[in-house]
Amino acid sequence: MLKDHAKLMQAIMVSGQITGRKKLQKMIYIAKKVDFPFQERFQFHFYGPYSEELTTRVEELCNMGFLNEVKEKKGGYYQYRYTLTESGKEFLSLNKVEMPSLEDCFMDMNEQNARFLELVSTVLYFDNLSKEEVTDKVFTLKSSQRYTHAEIEEAYQYIETLKTKIQ
Repeated sequence: MLKDHAKLMQAIMVSGQITGRKKLQKMIYIAKKVDFPFQERFQFHFYGPYSEELTTRVEELCNMGFLNEVKEKKGGYYQYRYTLTESGKEFLSLNKVEMPSLEDCFMDMNEQNARFLELVSTVLYFDNLSKEEVTDKVFTLKSSQRYTHAEIEEAYQYIETLKTKIQ
């Protein structure tokens, strides 16, 4: 039962901390799409791919005392910061999670901003479409973000970079 929880904990641990619920969602989705064994199901939502299962799993880990969620007021909204607790680290030390290259990929993704990860995850969500169709989807579904052709190209390049890290 806790195998999928442990994978999520491992991802947060190797990241050090992840700031933002949206960012956490996008990082897990992107990792899943580049072949890390995350099991959460995602649907397209206002901010791109979103998983209710992931939200529930995070809440469960907080309730179990394995994950620390800090709510910070930032301007006109709240932002959440996630770190592993000592209990969480102890649990992981007893329940090894084997995901080679996870740290490298998550450290890299964690350095990106949430807006860019939203674009990358949206591109990956529509990976069954042609590049032109994906670009049209991004311009339509994400018009408020005002992504450029250059940013979309950068997202494609970033996906390839992540894929090479896990080979």
